[in-house]
Amino acid sequence: MDPFSILVAVRWADVDQNRHVRHSAYYDYGAHCRIQYFLKAGYNAQKFEALSLGPIIFKEECSFIKELKPDEQISINLLRGEATEDGSRWTLHHEIFNQKAEKAAHISLKGAWIDLKKRKLATPPKDLAESFFDLQKGDFFTYKKPF
Repeated sequence: MDPFSILVAVRWADVDQNRHVRHSAYYDYGAHCRIQYFLKAGYNAQKFEALSLGPIIFKEECSFIKELKPDEQISINLLRGEATEDGSRWTLHHEIFNQKAEKAAHISLKGAWIDLKKRKLATPPKDLAESFFDLQKGDFFTYKKPF
């Protein structure tokens, strides 16, 4: 099974003074990929609003491996990590690849669902939870060489 993946053009607004993609843009790419996955699973903003449900992140970490540069077409995927059986808490991973298909970054995040009215953790609808289990498995990134 191929991982869920999207293509994104690096924008001028994503670039910093050093003429490479700024660190926070990588997190934006991951968030954009997740939102595209939710849309594919049938969960747009209106559906989340009707359910009074939204994803929240407890921890997000990026390992920067290779430089991304302006005008590149990059690929971002979404992989699943561990999750509770009901899908209420989860770990997700993103791999970001440069235009040469070299891994440029790896994002790992831990999150859950929140009931937007009660402001308490919630369990997602069964089909949304199951869609996470359909994702290809991923894991945390480890550098092969010490710094």
